[in-house]
Amino acid sequence: MRTVPSQQRLLNEFQHGFPLVAEPFADMATQIGVTVQSLLAQLRTFQQQHIISRVGPVFRPNTIGVSTLAAMSVPEAGLEKVAAMISRYPQVNHNYEREHAYNLWFVLNDSDSASLEHTLACMSRQTGHPILSLPLVKAYHIDLGFDLETGTKKKQTGPCQHAHTPHTALPEDYKPLIKATQKGLPLTERPYLAIAKKLKRTEQSVIAQLATLLQEGIIKRMGVIVQHRKLGFLANGMVVFDIPDTMVDAIAYELSAEPRISLCYQRPRREPHWPYNLFCMIHGKSRQEVLEHVTDLRHRHNLSEIPQDILFSKKCFKQRGATYRYG
Repeated sequence: MRTVPSQQRLLNEFQHGFPLVAEPFADMATQIGVTVQSLLAQLRTFQQQHIISRVGPVFRPNTIGVSTLAAMSVPEAGLEKVAAMISRYPQVNHNYEREHAYNLWFVLNDSDSASLEHTLACMSRQTGHPILSLPLVKAYHIDLGFDLETGTKKKQTGPCQHAHTPHTALPEDYKPLIKATQKGLPLTERPYLAIAKKLKRTEQSVIAQLATLLQEGIIKRMGVIVQHRKLGFLANGMVVFDIPDTMVDAIAYELSAEPRISLCYQRPRREPHWPYNLFCMIHGKSRQEVLEHVTDLRHRHNLSEIPQDILFSKKCFKQRGATYRYG
């Protein structure tokens, strides 16, 4: 998609750091030199065109619920049907076909581990296929808000997140706010006021609670959530490695600092079906571009002899923000 400079800045510069002020869109409009009315109209157009999914918070995995990355091996003739069954579950937010014997990959979120396991069992019974569940063990870098011109990350990797600690026990009065914002902020001049009226709260209390969730790391980032394929990033390679357990941290810290790696995390092996324990995601504008980056990483980090694979995405069946059953 071709964009004019103000549109490019709107998409690129506000993936992080969305203003926590009464009139955030006016603040953004001033920064890029347009009127607030034209900025809001442009965001609505982007949403209608599926260039952005929403404007709002991205919650850190496993902080207000539980999640897993799941995979299925589905015969090609039945893939569309099975994918549609999986996508109908409201707990599923991402559902992709990838190039592998395990060709259907989806992310499942739920309120607790028992509910998540029950949902996985229901899915397996309904589809007639076993499911590999690969819950997060440790996150070294998770941030899809990368630079849309260079494809490189905008922020340095922070401390890794261990996933075995219990998810955050939120005060009850935070849960309605999460429910009200998880699908995005209203595209109005005073979005926090609109949310406050629905929740029968003050505008300032909504802003203060969102600031607390950011400070505590429950909200990973707030901003414009883009659809990368629509913006030319057509290749998405999930690179997986079988790293000796004693070396995972050292190698993962190195890889998570790489500017082209947008996701880097450890998940469990599921022998004998799935031997890999370290996952990295690289986005590029072409398959060849991604392959060149992977080759470079292998060489510079001495990974050529490590068992590994690349799973390119082929088709997106579902993609939206995670939703949590709160409030």
